[in-house]
Amino acid sequence: MLLKNAVVYNEMFEPVRADVAIEGETIAAIGNVTASGEQFDLTGCTVLPGFIDMHIHGCAGADTGDATPEALEAMSALLVKRGVTSFCPTSMTLSFEALQKIFGNVAACKDKVSGAYIQGINMEGPYISMAKKGAQNGNFVRNPDKDEFKKLYDGCGGCISVVDIAPECEGAEEFIKEVQPYCAVSTAHTSADYDEAMKAIEWGVRHTTHLYNAMSGLTHRSPGVVGAVFDAANTYGVRAELICDGFHIHPAALRIAFRQLGEDQSIIVSDSMMAAGHVDGEYDLGGQTVYVRDGKALLADGTIAASTSNIHEEFKNVVSYGVPFKQAVKSATINPAKAIRVDDRTGSIKVGKLADIVVLDKDLEIKLVIVKGEVKVNNL
Repeated sequence: MLLKNAVVYNEMFEPVRADVAIEGETIAAIGNVTASGEQFDLTGCTVLPGFIDMHIHGCAGADTGDATPEALEAMSALLVKRGVTSFCPTSMTLSFEALQKIFGNVAACKDKVSGAYIQGINMEGPYISMAKKGAQNGNFVRNPDKDEFKKLYDGCGGCISVVDIAPECEGAEEFIKEVQPYCAVSTAHTSADYDEAMKAIEWGVRHTTHLYNAMSGLTHRSPGVVGAVFDAANTYGVRAELICDGFHIHPAALRIAFRQLGEDQSIIVSDSMMAAGHVDGEYDLGGQTVYVRDGKALLADGTIAASTSNIHEEFKNVVSYGVPFKQAVKSATINPAKAIRVDDRTGSIKVGKLADIVVLDKDLEIKLVIVKGEVKVNNL
């Protein structure tokens, strides 16, 4: 396959006029090249790495917590239409038995879905703070348990890509130091202050779940988790997710965050629930009823409960908010790939990497989506 006459964001994320040759599942050559097979004239288009959504509970009326192959297939099929080439099905705060079933289903379906493929599980909860549980189910909140986690991790064949933790909880230090070497640990749903958040970073945490949301904020006397992340982004390489739907975070606060984090530490996530790409109404999220009105998902008490957005829409949002285009691209591609430790295989357009590609027109609308060298969406 040959992608011709496009502007390509290369492995350095610089725009170059080039062709991209694809052989099998991987990128074979970039530049003035030839290739056998189908050819696509992409004059006026931009070739980017495929989007990676590392934090998504559900979409298309389906949820990771459904623990069925049909649910993951529905998510995969809709995501690829939105330019997402791979994703991390994300769990909620639930019992050990429920998580075991969910994770077993993800592991069994990992190589079987037909659209965007599954990278691994994002385990959001249950090791969080009751004070900042947000839309998580408080009945199952508990302290970090490294032995329980190892059983879950081994039980799904190591299919967990990232696990969340509130660093102020009892047992956090031991958990982080033991788990971080083999699975990314993220600060999340936490009332930790600046010092506690910095300790977690010193223990090895390099990721932050939905920055600003469900955590202590930044003020001039109490910098909180947000201040710790901004302070440590460049010195420790701490990355942070941002829900860029314009509802969870004000555009000005998003601009500040992208600026403070820098182009290598910012990550766009959807944190979407099953109502994404579906209709308004009542839904279940981790055993709690969520009311979706005008695309906004809330619990009965008004607590924000996930989003109904997607990476493509959020990517366009951040560009319109004034975030540099290069940073927006990296935030939806290579940065999440690094966070879940798959950047050696995907996340950038580089010879030898998987041909996970999204092609946008001048209006940033999707024209072509390629997953592991196979065309999944063709709007040319």
